[in-house]
Amino acid sequence: MMPMRGGPDTSPPDTPLPRRVMIVAGEASGDLYGADLVQKALLQDPGLHFFGIGGARMREAGVVTLVDSADIAVMGLVEVFKHFGVISSAFLKLKNILRQEPPELLILIDYPGFNIRLAKTAKKAGVKVLYYISPKVWAWKAGRIKTIAAAVSRMAVIFPFELPLYEKAGVPVTFVGHPLLDLINVTLSRDEAAASFGLNPSRKIIGLFPGSRRSEIERILPAIITTAELLQKRFPDIQFVLPLASTLSEVDILPQLERCGLTAIITRQRIHDLIRACDAIISVSGTVTLEIALIGTPMVIIYKLAPLTYRVARRVVKIKHIGLCNIIAGRSLVKELIQEQANPEAIAAEITTIITNASYRTAMAAELATIREKLGGGGAAARTAALALDIINRGRNNDRAI
Repeated sequence: MMPMRGGPDTSPPDTPLPRRVMIVAGEASGDLYGADLVQKALLQDPGLHFFGIGGARMREAGVVTLVDSADIAVMGLVEVFKHFGVISSAFLKLKNILRQEPPELLILIDYPGFNIRLAKTAKKAGVKVLYYISPKVWAWKAGRIKTIAAAVSRMAVIFPFELPLYEKAGVPVTFVGHPLLDLINVTLSRDEAAASFGLNPSRKIIGLFPGSRRSEIERILPAIITTAELLQKRFPDIQFVLPLASTLSEVDILPQLERCGLTAIITRQRIHDLIRACDAIISVSGTVTLEIALIGTPMVIIYKLAPLTYRVARRVVKIKHIGLCNIIAGRSLVKELIQEQANPEAIAAEITTIITNASYRTAMAAELATIREKLGGGGAAARTAALALDIINRGRNNDRAI
């Protein structure tokens, strides 16, 4: 506790000042990883105080969120432009804190357009930066590595192929493993998982995974719903489930479902058990596709961007695949349907093949099973928490030396 101006300091002389850590996660996956990281860090040092940008999971973990990640979770040139005012306001708020009340550490989780700029601000303010979950420099904008090298104190990367990229650029880097390996722990069988959600295990169950950004809901959910209608006509007893990301509310989803009269179980709970319950899943590209792959449920990956954003992306993206399971494998394990290809007829055709062709479904599940061994061991959040504390302690030791 700081003394009041003009009054005596009545705080106990040995009371340690809180170790303030700013943490920024701009999307649902970052909220998940950030919450796990904060929990592991507080186990190692309960005196830490976390604040910044995050969602419901990070708040539950003890983070004071000055901005909700749901308000800035957008992707693409057009989408960012539409939300520029909100994003700009959030950036200015954190920028002022870094300059006026600098924390002992800034932890950034993915979300590169925002976070790399914030890292440069932190560098100027003398604040150390730990970047957890690297920007996809291996996919596009490789030149960002130079900017990262100039502003970031250490990278904590989750894919083994990222390590040499940063080592070559002279960036302090540690491969910590993928956090999902610790977060996924499904013990139920498919039938047990289905029954736990009130579903009939004897009927086919299709997962509708529309994403975590409102822009994805607006652009992609209509195609998913139309696909579900086609599937319901082909398989009248089919069942649908739809997980609701922490960055969304039912208001973002229900109106579209109600307009077509489609029935689906909507839930925020036990996402991994929900994945296990499904026979097949229609999923937007994103971290959730890796969760699905690690659990072993067959899927089709779809994505749509604003036309301008897509034209730009085609010019700058260097990789062949958009799905993380395909990127990690270096080949196509599951089908990807992008832009015009992501139409209801094509999506429904792939789901139909998955649920009616046993050999096709079994082969896909077997391929997905190879992903886990490529991601290293567990313990990513705990290792990253240890890196954070090491940076903080080194900074404090330097201060005392001065």
